[in-house]
Amino acid sequence: MTRDESMEEKNIWYGLYAVIFFFMVISILTFPNGPFTRPHPVVWRIIFGWSVLYFLCLVFVTFLSIKQVRGIMIWLDDDLKHVKREVDVIEEYAVNCSEVTAARLYASLDIFAFAHFSGWAMKALLLRSYVMCWSISILWELTEVFFMHLLPNFKECWWDQIFLDVLLCNGLGIWVGIQVCKFLEMREYRWESIKDIHSTSGKLRRAAMQFMPQKLSPLRWLDPNSNVMRVIGVYILLVLFVLSELNTFFLKHFLRFPANHVFCWGRIGLISICSAPAIRQYYVYLTDTRCKRVGTQTWVYIAIVCTETIISLKFGAEEFTRTQFLNVIGWLVVTLVMALVCLSFGAMLCKWGYRKEVEVYDGNLSGPEFPMALRPLSKYGRASCNGSDSDRCSSSSTDEDMDLDSEKEELNYLVNRKNVVKSSKISKNGKSFCS
Repeated sequence: MTRDESMEEKNIWYGLYAVIFFFMVISILTFPNGPFTRPHPVVWRIIFGWSVLYFLCLVFVTFLSIKQVRGIMIWLDDDLKHVKREVDVIEEYAVNCSEVTAARLYASLDIFAFAHFSGWAMKALLLRSYVMCWSISILWELTEVFFMHLLPNFKECWWDQIFLDVLLCNGLGIWVGIQVCKFLEMREYRWESIKDIHSTSGKLRRAAMQFMPQKLSPLRWLDPNSNVMRVIGVYILLVLFVLSELNTFFLKHFLRFPANHVFCWGRIGLISICSAPAIRQYYVYLTDTRCKRVGTQTWVYIAIVCTETIISLKFGAEEFTRTQFLNVIGWLVVTLVMALVCLSFGAMLCKWGYRKEVEVYDGNLSGPEFPMALRPLSKYGRASCNGSDSDRCSSSSTDEDMDLDSEKEELNYLVNRKNVVKSSKISKNGKSFCS
């Protein structure tokens, strides 16, 4: 098969499209399903394939110079040739902070305020925890303070940072996300095959419901009996969240593309979708003491965040030489303290009885297998048959034994019925066989 040699650029584009297409086909055929099944496991295999493809592109970029990367970006979009950085366009940030007027507050509610709101609503849907969301929200505002000497656009007035960002946009987004989670948790789902629905409106409604979760289980990241590994795990999660947010600004600043470009919002969309199964797998690993390894999508997400950080450090080496080392150490210490405060406050809420009935995971997760006989051990990710909980554990184990006995009786009934059917067929044919 040959192509027109005079259309070199189109040939390259067609070749890239073909590579992406067949890579997605390989992803559908070979990649694991992941923890989600709606709307279809194939969709999540494709998303996993896009995350792997994005990671491979990042690895390729790490071996290029800034001039080569800029050349590729300009080849992809010629409009990036004359793009200036945001800090080169805006001369000053956070000026006249003492002048607080209604007009100025209204002018601050721009598209970026909506991005704050929608972003935190998405984070709340992923984490499903007020404590985790508020910890990351406050930590991010502190991160802006620690790194404002590198990125001047992190400079904000105190009222903008506290009231508009943390309380209004972030707080409202977190509240909306948690309320959506509670609504989906309380709903009773009765899934019916679309073949059994006869009306057109019913079929359309069922097709739309396919994009809803099959079951939305509440998450419980924090527990009064959390050990040191849980503290380290939450600390790593906080660092990854903040690094992922920082990379958004670092890549936009060092590679010079605007916030409204597809390179920026496309990356944010891809990271948001890829982080959903990664966070779920990480949650199972962190809370289930019998889960001994992290899921594949979590590893890919961690690799993406680390590779983006390496690219930022490489292409911003000149600006990072102005980094105040004490600020970086202070940021790491503050992150660790925030993880400890997050765990302590969550443990206090659990002791006070807040959502004490929530189980860490259930038996329907596609990941570690949870046999029915071990279901009592799944409560809060550890055995709880100690002290005052002995009665509850003994009763639950008794119920479990009853379930096992009923399953054995049902199995014996099916085996006996099969033997009866086989013997009736033999007698009907008038034949007998001796073993």
